[in-house]
Amino acid sequence: MIQAIGLTSIPRKELRPAVDDVSFEAHSGRVTALLGTPGAGKTTALKLMLELQKGRGIAYFRGRPLHRIAHPAREVGVLLGDVPGHPARTVRGHLRMLCAAVGLPVRRADEVLEVVGLVSLRDVRLGTLSRGMDRRLGLACALLSAPHTLVLDDPAAALSVRESRWLHGIMRAHANQGGTVLFATRDPKEAARTADQVLTLEQGRLIADQDVAEFSRTRLRPRVAVRTPHAARLGALLTKEARTARRSVEIVREGGNRLSVYGSTCAEIGETAFRHGVLVHQLADETGDMGPTPTPTPLSSDRAPTPTLPSPSTGEGPPAQGESPDGSVHEARRPVEEQPALVEEPEEPEEPEEPEEPEDPEGPEGPEGPEDPEGPEDPDGHGGSQETAAGPRTPTSDETDVNSAPHADPANPAPHDPPASPPAQSSDPDPLPPLPPPIKVRPARNPLRPLRYELRRATGVGTGYVTAAAVLVTSALTSVVLARVGHTPQPRLLAAWPRELPLPPAAIGAGLLGAVAFGDEFRHPALAADRGTVPRRLGLLVAKLLVAAVTGLLLAFLTVGCDLEVLYLVYGRELISLPADWLSLGASWSGLVVGCAWAGVLAAGVFRSTSAGLAAVVAVPLLVVPLLQKVLEGPTVRSAVGFPMRLRELVLMPWPFGGERYVEALAGVIAQPVGGALLLSLTTLLGAYLLTTLRSGVRG
Repeated sequence: MIQAIGLTSIPRKELRPAVDDVSFEAHSGRVTALLGTPGAGKTTALKLMLELQKGRGIAYFRGRPLHRIAHPAREVGVLLGDVPGHPARTVRGHLRMLCAAVGLPVRRADEVLEVVGLVSLRDVRLGTLSRGMDRRLGLACALLSAPHTLVLDDPAAALSVRESRWLHGIMRAHANQGGTVLFATRDPKEAARTADQVLTLEQGRLIADQDVAEFSRTRLRPRVAVRTPHAARLGALLTKEARTARRSVEIVREGGNRLSVYGSTCAEIGETAFRHGVLVHQLADETGDMGPTPTPTPLSSDRAPTPTLPSPSTGEGPPAQGESPDGSVHEARRPVEEQPALVEEPEEPEEPEEPEEPEDPEGPEGPEGPEDPEGPEDPDGHGGSQETAAGPRTPTSDETDVNSAPHADPANPAPHDPPASPPAQSSDPDPLPPLPPPIKVRPARNPLRPLRYELRRATGVGTGYVTAAAVLVTSALTSVVLARVGHTPQPRLLAAWPRELPLPPAAIGAGLLGAVAFGDEFRHPALAADRGTVPRRLGLLVAKLLVAAVTGLLLAFLTVGCDLEVLYLVYGRELISLPADWLSLGASWSGLVVGCAWAGVLAAGVFRSTSAGLAAVVAVPLLVVPLLQKVLEGPTVRSAVGFPMRLRELVLMPWPFGGERYVEALAGVIAQPVGGALLLSLTTLLGAYLLTTLRSGVRG
């Protein structure tokens, strides 16, 4: 089950909070609807529950907050808005990537596709899905790890009737299997058809927590709204006439001077009021979900205000229903039209006396009317506990109201003094309960299988393939042009690297692919629906660096091979001979491409932007290399010639397979200006990445 306690959002400047002290429970095996008009705070409440937005309060999922659950995606399935994913990824590829993220076998993707009916569309791109198919895919993502709880935000929005029925059937089936379903909606009729429990939000406050039967009775049934200063008297008259005529009429007292009459018409009520001389201020047909929302009236001296916070003596968190100091339970902040107080048929209703009827000179002057004339007769000082009761009144209280109606005339007030102010409004108020704990936005968990996740992410879209093709074509054309012009060294010719360019096309392409490895996910989160972007975790970083290095090496090898083949086809064998120091040149070439790829990965991870990652790659030869050369320029006093041989003497062991050559080649790569600049840049970016990761870990 879900237990939400004191959910409160952070207000902006002087505006009221979007969600203010919302507490409720959603039980297992039931479908719970969070109902509210647009702007009522439904989405904000869900985000506070899921720790996606900062605020106050706490939400327990089967007794544990979300940040205490080892794998939240296996406990809670979430669907907020559209499916977050790259539009070029296929439906099946997206689910397979999520399987790697939550540690599930890949066959689970095909199983949920069959459940939601998307088997025939598994190879369709996300960007081409219709609204109904997108909802099905979102539900498949939520059901992927077979969670116990489903949290859905307006899942049936803009769906056809057929798609909505299918979606509601899936929700009902999940609840019947013992799961918990909480969904937000703006349609009261959808909530009545689908849910077992309806939570009503209005202006960020929970105003009703009702069973679906009570909700349907109070919100969906047509009724007649009546406002009169003699509400109790008119209710008794209507009850008597309905009993005499053997008709089923239900009268609900919703305020000091307001009645809601079910099972009658405006004409019948108007005729009854006219025959008995009862003054009526309003008489209108209404439907609960279509009628006007009443504004709260000022508290009069004979009415007990509804407290907004529970008494600290209870020792419990803020519930959906408040509890008054005297122990009576009533709904907090419920509008008068949603507070049913049934006026049941009394055993022997008294016939009102006729002389009272014309005595209305001192009647109300405004549309709201005077204070309830029955108020002074209420021994508790509540003006009739019908106004704040959360359910039907007992016959005893009804008989008290009905029998006191003849004495409730404004011209003949009761002799006793007005009731004292309730404890909630006394000069010495009870101390407020402590604030609920703060809600912190915590990043999603690291993928359980990061390497598999990264491989599926990289190969699931065409960005890498298009980039590699563009690099190969550009390198081939550049090498042909350089060979025709002449005066280009053989190594630069094979790498298609003219002196006018800061980097060869292969290095720029590797840096772009590395930047996309992080930046793409900040635009299209993929770990879980609206659980934030992929976090900066070391396990995921190692997987990305490994995949980026392999991709860069493959791109470097294909570039040289393609250039050799094109030069052979155009100019013959004279330009395809390998240089004598091909080993050191190959190491330098591989180090350059891999270094650019890693620079793109780290820069995009630090700055959370693809363009920033690519800019960091280009900045190495344009900014870092000249700066490094300027620092190191000048006469050389000593050199590192013979470094491999001295290292061999230090180890006191012979190098296997001529290892000194590899060490010398590595030292030569680092000694190059671009190589040294890349090493310096990578060290700086890695330090910044680790610093931001540690800081985010401490804050979380």
